[in-house]
Amino acid sequence: MIEIIEGFPGNVVGLAAKGEVTRKDYLEVVIPAIDKALKRNAKLRLYYDLGSQFTGIDFGAEWEDFKLGIEHLSRWERVAVVTDVPWIRHLVGAFRFLIPGEVRVFTTAHASEARKWIVAP
Repeated sequence: MIEIIEGFPGNVVGLAAKGEVTRKDYLEVVIPAIDKALKRNAKLRLYYDLGSQFTGIDFGAEWEDFKLGIEHLSRWERVAVVTDVPWIRHLVGAFRFLIPGEVRVFTTAHASEARKWIVAP
């Protein structure tokens, strides 16, 4: 499941993944949150926490994530991914060249640093 993390400025969408992330999570939570933020902002920042409660992601969610990223390709300003999951870290590293904005991966121990970076001017 994915939950919205409150308390970020309007140009930052904060997400926390817990348990298994599904396509339904993207359709009901992620996509509406991104669409709402894009209506108010030319550029977006994404804070995505895949911490210790994250257990996996199904193919449908991976596909929706890919489509969402490509659909709004020029509108991503910064992306902060917080995780200790090795395959997520490698996947983000392998595909970061596709996103024109800045992408950084932080360990869960550095989540506060990630939060500061995602909102910094």
